[in-house]
Amino acid sequence: MTATARPITQGPKHHWFGYYDKLQFDPAGRRVLGMEVEFEGRSPRADDVIRIGVVDLDDSCAWTELGTSSSWCWQQGCMLQWIPGTASRVLWNDRDGDRFVCHILDVYTGERRTIGTPVYTLCPDGATAIAADFRRINDTRPGYGYPGIPDPNAGVKAPEDSGLWRVDVSSGEATLILSIAEIAGLPYPHGDLRDAKHWFNHVLVNPTGDRIEFLHRWRFGDKGFNTRMLTCGLDGGDVRVVDDSGHSSHFHWRDAHHILVFTRPAGEEWGFYLFDERTGERELVIDDRRNGHCLYMPGNEWILNDTYPQGEDRLQRLYLYRVADGHRRDLGAYRAPKDYAGEWRCDLHARFSPDGTKIVFDSAHGGDGRQMYLVELV
Repeated sequence: MTATARPITQGPKHHWFGYYDKLQFDPAGRRVLGMEVEFEGRSPRADDVIRIGVVDLDDSCAWTELGTSSSWCWQQGCMLQWIPGTASRVLWNDRDGDRFVCHILDVYTGERRTIGTPVYTLCPDGATAIAADFRRINDTRPGYGYPGIPDPNAGVKAPEDSGLWRVDVSSGEATLILSIAEIAGLPYPHGDLRDAKHWFNHVLVNPTGDRIEFLHRWRFGDKGFNTRMLTCGLDGGDVRVVDDSGHSSHFHWRDAHHILVFTRPAGEEWGFYLFDERTGERELVIDDRRNGHCLYMPGNEWILNDTYPQGEDRLQRLYLYRVADGHRRDLGAYRAPKDYAGEWRCDLHARFSPDGTKIVFDSAHGGDGRQMYLVELV
């Protein structure tokens, strides 16, 4: 049984939200954050500005502009997200001269302030954020970092002054808690990593706010990259290697200690495995060789997932997977035009409302560029 998807934005300008693990909905499930841009089909330049806005689902999907950003990428935007625990405050990253910053805005009062560190992800209490090095990410994998400020460590394989920072959202004070050099130096059972170039990406705090998941990636020369998944405490201590296969991809915390990740453990097939980050023990949850952006829905009974374009029709499929019995509910299949590939592809990256009754995703299937679409579950 499919569900009807309706657009909540429209052309001629293009709209999207970006990554799947950020809070797009306000706590009431009424207002939906999004970004607006006037072009597609190329990498963003330092002078390309996007507009930040919010869509009111209860007011004919009216768009209200909130601000702008000159620090963004196609896959993850500018880290626009609702701040947990508040019904009125949002944040997003921007650039101010030779540094990246983060704006914090009350959408009702208009009160706005800026802190001097860009944010990657937030703790559940909204008081603490974790930052990664967007200069490094842009240098090592364009499409996920920000242009405009070069990586000062571009020639360094594993810098000691780059990594993960803990950020006080109130004061903006940032503390480097874990360096790339420290993690690159950890033993790797499948090879010698000393000649590789290293970086961190895809950071997410667990639901209890005391463990950080992050991906350590590396590349030898111009070859493709490999990945291992690790966790650490909020102070950067108690580092645990969770998946050392080299294949960790999209993931989501189920609870305080369990992470669902698409990977291929040594000696096993590709699939979505649930790891215990304390022990590394795992079990296969979704036996599917196709990668996707997986999220546990409220209650953890269902997993929301998607696929990359499949077949000659390049269909991106959106579905729900019931954990208890493996039942799959298909929500729709959406054609990805051939021009949407590589860095500026338009993944569905589906996000859900706090009560789990609404889903919003990005797609270019409608013929007017990338737009945001709403599915209401019944």
